[in-house]
Amino acid sequence: MAAPKNRRSVFLGRLPLPERNYLADALRTETVGGVLLLVAAVAALLWANTPLRDSYETVRSFHLGPGSLGLNLSLQHWAADGLLAVFFFVAGIELKRELVAGELRDPKAAILPVVAALCGMAVPALVYFTVAASAVPTATDIAFALAVLAVIGTALPSALRAFLLTLAVVDDLFAILIIAIFFTSTLNFAALGFAVLGLAVFWLLLRKGVRGWYVYVPLAVVNWALMYNSGVHATIAGVAMGLMLRCTRRDDERRSPGEHIEHLVRPLSAGLAVPLFALFSAGVAVSGGALSDVFTRPETLGVVLGLVVGKAVGVFGGTWAAARFTRAELNPDLKWPDVLAVASLAGIGFTVSLLIGELAFASDPVLMGEVKAAVLVGSLMAAVFASTLLKLRDNKYKKLCADEDRDEDEDGIPDVYEQDNPEFHLRMAAKYEAKAAAHRRLAEVAAGRPTHDHGPA
Repeated sequence: MAAPKNRRSVFLGRLPLPERNYLADALRTETVGGVLLLVAAVAALLWANTPLRDSYETVRSFHLGPGSLGLNLSLQHWAADGLLAVFFFVAGIELKRELVAGELRDPKAAILPVVAALCGMAVPALVYFTVAASAVPTATDIAFALAVLAVIGTALPSALRAFLLTLAVVDDLFAILIIAIFFTSTLNFAALGFAVLGLAVFWLLLRKGVRGWYVYVPLAVVNWALMYNSGVHATIAGVAMGLMLRCTRRDDERRSPGEHIEHLVRPLSAGLAVPLFALFSAGVAVSGGALSDVFTRPETLGVVLGLVVGKAVGVFGGTWAAARFTRAELNPDLKWPDVLAVASLAGIGFTVSLLIGELAFASDPVLMGEVKAAVLVGSLMAAVFASTLLKLRDNKYKKLCADEDRDEDEDGIPDVYEQDNPEFHLRMAAKYEAKAAAHRRLAEVAAGRPTHDHGPA
């Protein structure tokens, strides 16, 4: 017997108002960060392909830091292992919040982005393996994807934007696991033990309610340094500390500690850490021969096809399969071409894709540079394809957003969130009656008849 219709969870349905407000704040920061990321990437490409290219290599290979602590690193290394720890710290908070208060708290809703993200990594890896006989998964860059939305001015419905954000968070989680499992060098068990101890102290201080940045920031730096020296990629420390923060609100709190800290750190991540990583990692020499090699060399062609084709097919196919074979169903206001447009946006891989490319081909600097160029080319192609699809759906998106944001009673709450409230219907009925009475009085004055009060007693 088929399950009752009302027991099915609506996929990409309307978000609760607090979740929608949180999402709007997060997207504003990510969009600005995406624009800065784009500027940094362009600057790196220009710097690396002009007569100043030697100065670019000199700057990013400049070493600093205490060598006695194993931290005498180049600026490029500091950006990839140090600044990206801030990015992954925010990703850890986002994941924790999604698990306890967001879309992932409901297993029925969580299965959709999880399946989509898994397929969105498995299919590109399969495409890459088919072309290059090895596997390098690619991850979505949410900042770049949202920057594309900002540049083309598309008014996506908030639920569809939420799906993109949730998909990217889950995507980053799997990328983190891949980094931890496959790109961990020889372990230093003493450093790893102290790192675990430091994380335990971090967790204990949080549970005891200890406050003060002067306690947590030095401890976080120590935990990061220990994790780096342990052989595990240092960004894992950032994720672990982000997951430890409490992201549920108590009765006397306007924001949970996790939301508060994320609000403070997200601008640092999106506006400084990620753009600087792009500045020191995206500078690859691009020539006619290098671009042709992108489409002829198996490793680079696999990256391009994985981003442009594999990612879109994987995310869209996974979403369709989850909606087809589970209790979830697509919001009737949205169509599958909308999902395809967002799935193609997921092919914009940058931050994590560049990082995985650096780790996977660290032993071959020439190939690593070509893979970086392939990531840039593939991301650009995915952005153009997604922008075309989104433009075709632009009018529908604008209508959906107008319906979602309408506030005719002017109480600061969109009307769609008050449709089940009897007081809302009384206010709207009185408002429409007043408008009708005003129109009748104007009509009588225009006809030369005396006016009468036709409003309610």
